Amino acid sequence: MKSEFGGTPTTNGRSSRDDRPFRFVHESERDVHPSGQVPPMTHNDLPMADDHSLVPDWKQADPAAIARSLAAARAKPSGGWLVVDSTRTLLGLRGRRRYWIDGCEFVAWTTIDHGLTLAPATCPHMGADLSAAKVNDEGCLVCPWHGLELPPSGLGERWRPAHLFDDGVLTWIQLDPSSPTATVEPILSERPSVHLDGVIRKVARCEPEDVIANRLDPWHGVHFHPYAFHDLVVTRATDEAIDLDVSYRVTRKHRLRVGARFSCPEPNTIVMTITSGEGAGSVVETHATPLERASAKGAPRTAIVEATLATSDRPGFVHAMTGASVARPLIKLLAARLWNDDAKYAERLYELRSRAR
Repeated sequence: MKSEFGGTPTTNGRSSRDDRPFRFVHESERDVHPSGQVPPMTHNDLPMADDHSLVPDWKQADPAAIARSLAAARAKPSGGWLVVDSTRTLLGLRGRRRYWIDGCEFVAWTTIDHGLTLAPATCPHMGADLSAAKVNDEGCLVCPWHGLELPPSGLGERWRPAHLFDDGVLTWIQLDPSSPTATVEPILSERPSVHLDGVIRKVARCEPEDVIANRLDPWHGVHFHPYAFHDLVVTRATDEAIDLDVSYRVTRKHRLRVGARFSCPEPNTIVMTITSGEGAGSVVETHATPLERASAKGAPRTAIVEATLATSDRPGFVHAMTGASVARPLIKLLAARLWNDDAKYAERLYELRSRAR
């Protein structure tokens, strides 16, 4: 079979399913009913073994369709919540750690009596950097400039700790709990009740929308991450969800095929749910938290916090969780490798957009 450029398509030149040709049909390509509604997806829209109208990935990855999906995601309510970091990381702090969240500077620390606290990193007295403060026996931060003691409960209106929520895997912050659009809890997708989780955090010089846009383009997977994916077929795409079949490389000779769906529960999160195959019900949540906005000093910074919650219906899975100390680093290693590449993708999106402004 010849491509438009006269060559013979290979597995790396397209996303194959069992190396069968495939005609991708986006929701927007199908006929519109006189009522204005798009008719339901039919079997004719799905890949067929005898359909020889091969469409390469560069055609399937339609920038306009990805932009529509991104706009739909960014229009959703967030409840005012942003992910800070892995709860396990935060509760394991020894000393203080500085966090930037949407242009605001915070300091995090833990105590036996109060647990985790995030509070403004600027001393209310004269502005000292509290990430350099010591923690006394009562759990108070002690200002390095003048010795002011700042308790985890705060100092009234002058200096108050942030509103946090621990979902069991990640810790979220709500910068303005009094906002009329604020929700009691973060907006989450369904998670497996029994799971093994691993979380990575990486900072990229881009905006949150660039991180979400990266995940709304699954067609780049085989080409940009050949070490991780053997083939990938998008079977259905709408502005709300993308369904696909994908083969992961377990070893050089062994692959694992699963069905998956990408969807966005809120503007700064995209979730991949394994819908069929090994590990059905597992999810990978990618959260994009704005840290610092663009300024004369340089590009904006965004934290990519990705939580993998793996599950399985195999009888031995619960017992296998006792080996979490071995499995968790492997989960994080693969996620980190993918985002080492995809952070460059997201940064490139921001660079191109900023040039056009």
